[in-house]
Amino acid sequence: MERRIRYLLGAEEGRVVLRQAGVTLIELMIAIALLALLLFVGVESYRAWIQNTQVRTAAEAILNGLQLARGEAVRRNDNVQIVLSGATGWTVSVASTGEAIQSRTDGEGSQNARFTVSPAGATTVTFNGLGRVVANMDGSPPISQVEVSSLALTDAETRKLQVRIGVGDIRMCDPQLSAPDPRAC
Repeated sequence: MERRIRYLLGAEEGRVVLRQAGVTLIELMIAIALLALLLFVGVESYRAWIQNTQVRTAAEAILNGLQLARGEAVRRNDNVQIVLSGATGWTVSVASTGEAIQSRTDGEGSQNARFTVSPAGATTVTFNGLGRVVANMDGSPPISQVEVSSLALTDAETRKLQVRIGVGDIRMCDPQLSAPDPRAC
């Protein structure tokens, strides 16, 4: 009977048998290697997500500036222009007097965003009192489209967005989507 009790308690002929508690060094190293692999994959995805969020922020800022200029032109019944400056900055002002209405500093919330303007070299678009695009006071062609992409990502990784300025509308669209999707260009 005593022998049976010792066996149940983990003792055998007077010696105490220790049971393993915890993990071995090999198990710990495998767990750390798996964690490092997951972090590596996750950090790359997170970096791309952050850069694409900056692209969206810059495109929305351009869209908001254009809508502000158009709305102010209608409200004031006067020509109002928006001038793109630097990488992601803009200024909305009254075209005749140069009175600044609002501006966005370069890189604000979107340091790695890049603009590509159509037609090439255009920097200004002017709206009249009816909210329609008119000729710029300096004779330059008005902006018809702004494509926003990322400086930090490759073209394959970047989620490009376009802001298109039509005769009576301004919209942001995604050129990578197909026609049935309302976000498509």
